[in-house]
Amino acid sequence: MDAYDTGSDAWKGRDGREGPGAPDAPDGPESPGAPDGPDAPDRRDRSSRAEGTAGPGAPEKADAPVEVGAGPGTEGGTGGRTATAEPRTASGGASAEPRTASGGASAEPRTGVAALSTRYQVGAVAALMVVAVAVCAHIGLVFLHVAPSNTLTKQHGDAVSEWVFPEFEQNWKLFAPNPLQQNISVQVRAEVSTADGGIRTTGWYDLSAEDGRAIDGNPLPSHTQQNELRRAWDFFLATHDSDHRAVGLRGTLAETYLRRVAVLRLDRNEAAGPGGVVERVQYRSRTTNVKPPSWSGEKVSDRPTYRELPWWPVSARESEGGAA
Repeated sequence: MDAYDTGSDAWKGRDGREGPGAPDAPDGPESPGAPDGPDAPDRRDRSSRAEGTAGPGAPEKADAPVEVGAGPGTEGGTGGRTATAEPRTASGGASAEPRTASGGASAEPRTGVAALSTRYQVGAVAALMVVAVAVCAHIGLVFLHVAPSNTLTKQHGDAVSEWVFPEFEQNWKLFAPNPLQQNISVQVRAEVSTADGGIRTTGWYDLSAEDGRAIDGNPLPSHTQQNELRRAWDFFLATHDSDHRAVGLRGTLAETYLRRVAVLRLDRNEAAGPGGVVERVQYRSRTTNVKPPSWSGEKVSDRPTYRELPWWPVSARESEGGAA
């Protein structure tokens, strides 16, 4: 018998409609345009269950995976693809972003100075203003120090010098047309009265080399190690002539300061020995030229030159650690 003849067991005709008396198709998809029969609600319920949606009266599931594809009656069994549904609220809509009581989006938390109370914000602003004023004043004073002589430097030169010296001194030795091209080593020796009443002279102590060893490899060397000896020697040279005679009142001060440095360094090296007393000190400088690069063609002497100062007597108060 033809499967499409009237009265056959086929549940659909040639045009896709159910024939009269056709049995129900429990697992087949509902054909498009088929009239609703007595079993149509059952087919809709099965279709809803196949697609993962709830039928009438079924509890709502917010996050249940939805199966898409063929129903259980198709070839290959379930054979469908599973997709995860997006989270939904109890009312069925997408979850909303957190909002404030007024209905707007929640504000981001404040950070930095804005997170402080009003009192602390005022304090922070005041501190910043003080720092800004101090920086501007420092830059202005340093500018007046290096600037050519003018009305301000003539009227307030002492105040500028007190602020700049010695920590913020500016000079042009590095950027001059002829930068410093010599290594100067400051050395000192002492005449010591021994415990048995004798007199002996120590060897030369290279104070510059001692400071260099203390600085080498030290990421935070002290101001004393870097500048005490160098500034004392430069101060002496600037206030004395070639015959080592003081020029002006500052020459005496420079000599006293340099002698005091010698006494302290000799005491640190225990130059006097047990029971000995330093009676006199003598300075000298050892100057050597820096070797020029090979491409310059410049020729300089590699022999060191020395400058010896006269012996300076040391008072008992200085030798004991006090001022002259």
